Amino acid sequence: MKGKVYLIGAGPGDPELLTLKAARILREADIIMYDALVGQEIKKLFGPSAELIDVGKRANHHTYPQEEINRMLVERSKKHSIVARLKGGDPYVFGRGGEEAEELAKHGIDFEVIPGITSAIAVPAMAGIPVTHRDWASSLTIITGHEDPTKGGSALNFKSLAALDGTLVILMGVSRLGDNVKMLLDCGKSPETPVAIIEKGARPGQRVTVGTLDTIVRLASERSIEAPAIFVMGDVVRMRDILGGK
Repeated sequence: MKGKVYLIGAGPGDPELLTLKAARILREADIIMYDALVGQEIKKLFGPSAELIDVGKRANHHTYPQEEINRMLVERSKKHSIVARLKGGDPYVFGRGGEEAEELAKHGIDFEVIPGITSAIAVPAMAGIPVTHRDWASSLTIITGHEDPTKGGSALNFKSLAALDGTLVILMGVSRLGDNVKMLLDCGKSPETPVAIIEKGARPGQRVTVGTLDTIVRLASERSIEAPAIFVMGDVVRMRDILGGK
C-alpha cells in the first residue's frame, strides 16, 4: 500500500487564514505530523481518529532530527492512505518542505504541496505594515536569520542587503538580532532606518516593537523580545502610524 503525503502550510497561526483545502485534508488525514508553530486553534481542526505526531523544532530542542522526519514520512506513507505534514507558514519558505518533498520524490512517494500564507507577508500586514508600497518600497527581500550551521559560512551578502531601498524581512532571527543589525550597520545601512519586530504574529498576544536600526537591539532587550518574532526593516514600517494594525 502506498498513500499520499500532503505538505501543508498552516499559515501564520490564525485558523481562519488556513486554506479550505488544508482544512479538508486535516479532517481526512490518517496521520498528522505537525510542527511547533501550529497553534491550538488549528489543532482543533484535526480529524478525531487521526494519529498525531509532534515533530516540532523548538529553540535548542528538536523532537526529531530532520533526517528522521524524512524517514517517517516515507514509512508512514506505506501504511496510511493520507499523511498530512503540517508546517507553520508555507512549506517552501524556510520550512524545509523542499527537503521533505525531495525525499518523497526519491522514494517514488505520491505527494502534493498545499501552500500556506507565509508569516513574512501576513504578520507585517496584520501589524499595519504592508511589505510593499508604491511610494515606499518596490521590492521585498526575505531571508532567514538562522542559517544551516553545517554550511561553514553565511550565504547572505549583507553589503547587498544594506544597499536595498525596499523592505527586508528576517525570519527566525531573534537569537542573532544583534549580529544581523551590526552587519547591516557595518555595511552602510543608515542607523535611522525604520525597523519593527513583531512577536507572536497573527496570534493572541501579538506584540509590536518599533524603532530604528540604531535602537532596535536595545528595545528588544528592554522588552525581553522572544521567538517567534519577525524583523521588518524599511520605510514601509512608517505606514503603521497610518494603518494601525494589531
